[in-house]
Amino acid sequence: MKLVSVVVPCYNEEEVLPLFYAEIIKVTDEMKKNHSELEFEFLFIDDGSKDKTLLEFHKLAEKDSRVRYISFSRNFGKESGIYAGLENSKGDYVVVMDADLQHPPSFLPKMYEYVKNGEYDCATTRRVSRKGESKIRSWFARKFYKIMNKISDTEIVDGAQDFRFMTRQMVDAVLSMSEYNRFSKGIFSWVGFKVKYIEYENVERAAGTTAWSFWGLFKYSLEGIMAFSTAPLVISSLLGLVSCIIAFIMIVAIIIKKLAFGDPVQGFPTIMCAIFFIGGLQLFCTGILGQYLSKTYLETKNRPKYIMRENEKIYRERLEKQKNKD
Repeated sequence: MKLVSVVVPCYNEEEVLPLFYAEIIKVTDEMKKNHSELEFEFLFIDDGSKDKTLLEFHKLAEKDSRVRYISFSRNFGKESGIYAGLENSKGDYVVVMDADLQHPPSFLPKMYEYVKNGEYDCATTRRVSRKGESKIRSWFARKFYKIMNKISDTEIVDGAQDFRFMTRQMVDAVLSMSEYNRFSKGIFSWVGFKVKYIEYENVERAAGTTAWSFWGLFKYSLEGIMAFSTAPLVISSLLGLVSCIIAFIMIVAIIIKKLAFGDPVQGFPTIMCAIFFIGGLQLFCTGILGQYLSKTYLETKNRPKYIMRENEKIYRERLEKQKNKD
């Protein structure tokens, strides 16, 4: 028998969870009919949700013994949710997908076909359109992938998603990269292995609203750049070199004007322009260095990527104790 672990990071997904569960059960039951060797477990990760997502997990765990869950003590972010799911999964194969049905469960049979024979280590989806997104957000997303692939040695495919069907070998490789500041899209690419990309049109959420704001996505993109490229450090060095060259040329020009033409050297405007120009460059370059230093600082603290508050075992033990008291 082959166990497939379906990992589902969730944040405020109370509305969509019943829809997702109904759909994933329908697809996996069909897969079991066609592939008798398969068994499934469903591992939900509650990333400190503020709604009744955890209560939905309780309901699912009570009626389906295959349902497992981990509830964080607070919101640690989707990257921590993915890591926790991979770390606690038991399957020979592991699926990572969202609960909002933008990652259609109907793709799972096709993904399994690509992976089961060993031809590929991972099957994933790639959006060929950004239907439903604003034009500004889509434009920035495309630019991010172009910039990232130019400044990084790790290729990140435009439109590739976290919806993945992976072998245990690839999952273990991802887990071996235990850094605190995580960028899964880059990590999945960096570990290598043979990946099959399945193209599809973008699907809108089945219910609820996305937790990703434009500012959140911008910070996430910076996380990816810092994690997989040192190009910003090179840029800061080049800016420092260019500013020195400009300053030298200005000094030579002022000396020539004074000695050859007798032009008076302007004082206050020249000084203020130089101060603002050099000061701005210094602050910009210091900010880049500070970003890399802050990432190093967080790594050296060696803090846990998440803290578990509750899982299905703790919940069942609490229910049992309550019954005994009653």
